[in-house]
Amino acid sequence: MYFMDRRDAGRRLAALLKHLKGSDIVVLGLPRGGVPVAAEVARALGAPLDICLVRKLGVPFQPEPGMGAIGEGGVRVIDDEVVRTARVTQDELAEVEAREREVLESHARRYRGGREPLGLERRVALVVDDGVTAGSTARAACRIARARGAARVVLAVPVAPHDWTTRLGADADELVCLHTPRDFYAVGRFYADFSQTDDDEIVACLEEALARPVINRRTPPGHALPEDREADVRAGPLALRGQLTVPEGTLGIVVFAHGSGSSRHSPRNRFVAAGLNRAGLGTLLFDLLTEEEETDRANVFDTGLLARRLTDATGWLREQPEAQGLAIGYFGASTGAAAALWAAAEPGIRIAAVVSRGGRPDLAGPRLPAVTAPTLLIVGGHDHLVLGLNRDAQSRLRCENELAVVPGATHLFEEPGTLEKVTDLARGWFTDHMTPAAHTAARL
Repeated sequence: MYFMDRRDAGRRLAALLKHLKGSDIVVLGLPRGGVPVAAEVARALGAPLDICLVRKLGVPFQPEPGMGAIGEGGVRVIDDEVVRTARVTQDELAEVEAREREVLESHARRYRGGREPLGLERRVALVVDDGVTAGSTARAACRIARARGAARVVLAVPVAPHDWTTRLGADADELVCLHTPRDFYAVGRFYADFSQTDDDEIVACLEEALARPVINRRTPPGHALPEDREADVRAGPLALRGQLTVPEGTLGIVVFAHGSGSSRHSPRNRFVAAGLNRAGLGTLLFDLLTEEEETDRANVFDTGLLARRLTDATGWLREQPEAQGLAIGYFGASTGAAAALWAAAEPGIRIAAVVSRGGRPDLAGPRLPAVTAPTLLIVGGHDHLVLGLNRDAQSRLRCENELAVVPGATHLFEEPGTLEKVTDLARGWFTDHMTPAAHTAARL
């Protein structure tokens, strides 16, 4: 095992790619597993992030062999030799391509939400995956990038077989890999956590990258990058891993309280955080529990413990140079929402606003009447049990509060457009209550 997870692999891979920093590059992650790796590479290089959607064209009645591949913008790469050997007719080729094109376009809509892919003309395309086995997908991605006009193609992966350069050397101008073991037989073997990357995490990675300005030669001179750093958040004797993002000129910072055992890598919370960053708000995502504590499910529902971690993190945040004098808000999800409200009820905590997504405010119990921060409760219209719990909890709040119901949404807001609605609601609530006037009033 070499890597804790894909994010860890991306950060370590980025160290081998420093020579590309500042050049006109686009980082292209291969869905699904390559996108979290590419996100960390793009962050380290100050480069834009996009996905490289590739669909293999399998031979009819024997789909495993590839007779070509297609990409966005009508790009197609056909292996004429395979087509000829397999005796595939033009009509059969067209039928396979039409079917795969439909799937590709569906994925593009889901991941980008209608945005156009980034242009590659005369730029460096940095193709990133979480590893290479046979290399067919990576090879196709490199060919697609070149067909889209990339002046140079670099393929970078954390781990690959020792002979990978022989297999892929002709398809990229540069190959970069951290580890090339001889006893290679599966990419997942080299990760402690190789759990499946879901669509929400891909969308969150892209949204997060959109919130960051780039520092290549297409960036206007003097365009400042937001403060975005990994941090050890102090909570009593513990140091909890976190990520602090502070855009220039921000009015305040939103601290995220994850629920149901989620971590700072929660794709849904990262999606919301990216939307807040684009609105000029800072964010702090951190792990409320240590890895050892996470093994005990009772800790996930220990509202008092989670709230103490949140108040400790708030104290730590106020000591950071980039947070001096800024308003602080809480965004809580599921059980994390109870912790956010519990912490917000602490005397002298001075929280500007609280937003709950699919939360369990009922778990904050008798603390609810003591909350003074304006509170927004967001619940899915089809999340009937939690909706009832939120209505009961709302009746116990004495602060300014609202209950927003997102039509058609279930508990995790997995339905198309529902998480975007959550982000819009949260952004509006925080920006309304983190103005200097609102922040001053909250301190009185």
